[in-house]
Amino acid sequence: MNAGEVASLLLGGFSILIVLRVPVSFALGLACVPILILDPRLSAIMLFNVMWKSYNAFILLAVPFFLLAANLMNSAGITDRLVNLARAVVGHLPGGLAHVNVLVSMLFAGISGSSTADAAGIGSLMIPAMKKQGYDTEFSVALTACSSVMGVIIPPSIMMIVWGGLMSTSIGALFLAGVIPGIAIGMLMMGTVLIYAYRRKYPVYERTTWRETGAALSRSALALLSPAIIVGGIVGGLFTPTEASVVAVLYSLVLGCVVYRSIRPADLPHIFFDSARLAAIALFCIGTASAFGWILAYYHIPQLLVELLAQIQGGKISTGFLIAAVFLLVGMFIDAIPAIIILGGVLAPVADSVGMHPIHFAIIGVISLAFGLVTPPYGLCLLITCSLGKTTIMRALKDVLVILGPMLLLLCAVVIFPDMILFLPRWITPEFTD
Repeated sequence: MNAGEVASLLLGGFSILIVLRVPVSFALGLACVPILILDPRLSAIMLFNVMWKSYNAFILLAVPFFLLAANLMNSAGITDRLVNLARAVVGHLPGGLAHVNVLVSMLFAGISGSSTADAAGIGSLMIPAMKKQGYDTEFSVALTACSSVMGVIIPPSIMMIVWGGLMSTSIGALFLAGVIPGIAIGMLMMGTVLIYAYRRKYPVYERTTWRETGAALSRSALALLSPAIIVGGIVGGLFTPTEASVVAVLYSLVLGCVVYRSIRPADLPHIFFDSARLAAIALFCIGTASAFGWILAYYHIPQLLVELLAQIQGGKISTGFLIAAVFLLVGMFIDAIPAIIILGGVLAPVADSVGMHPIHFAIIGVISLAFGLVTPPYGLCLLITCSLGKTTIMRALKDVLVILGPMLLLLCAVVIFPDMILFLPRWITPEFTD
């Protein structure tokens, strides 16, 4: 079989399975089986061998540990402390509680590294509170879902850890590159909230005193140290991302069990089980996606794509927009981690052929796939918040598209102006950006 026939079989089989609502992780593995059977050089047992090899990566241990750290932080009541701090800082702005929602997501993103943990943890608290204060249900759901995407853009980020481990890119440099676009997304979202607040007359909190703000900051100080310890330790070379994830778990345990005493020993088995379940889903996706990507590489399909795009003779910017569009489209249908494994290896040679920096390529991919978390039909974060808000995706979709508009403009700016995201890595870790 030639590369075109294999690509048609793989992608066609995968598409059919997705339409039949087979879970993505199983669809990726099952789509590989016909190729392994039809080609006499291969065997079906190779599927399991490739999956097993993909798990033999120390960096992947960071995934379950960061998920566990996020669950521990949620159970420790960290979210409540962050909400109080955010209310003290931005609650006096028009649409105060909506601004609190965005700022809390920014703060929690620096702790959890997971958008789904952000959507579930913050959504369960903020959506009922916003509805109670008179905010429209659809707006509350859409804002919570869209703000949760910062969980994988603002460091630490599980998505960046997986990307760095698979694509041999400095994770510390990726973390630094995510800071400016992550904060910019938060600022753009707050600007959108202001427009909503003025048009719909959303309520405002009274301005807090300096003493109240200081008290809220002191109650949240230990939680806010978490991203500084994790990101600072990785960038400073004190520990690897996997070691950082273990440090995050230990720090969360100390805060929840010893300092705040909000986690009882009886709560730990449930927290561990829930974290293991989420990690198992993510890691199984990594295994089947690795097998899918291995077959693509075996038949030189990435090289075929490079040759195809070379005929178009696009420059760095046009190629950047093409890469963003592919990631945005695929992110609408499958989870970010398998998308990274499949598309990262396929599109990396395309980006390299036009001289695109690996970190620039990575951030375009991460931001694009993050938006896929709130776009149907996959839209996992949107599904979570709609469930919490007791509404449907179709009813919330209009507000989602409005809030996503400025965020998509930021993605365009990242494509056009790579120095915007390469500034911090080049300044702080120049050895990883040459």
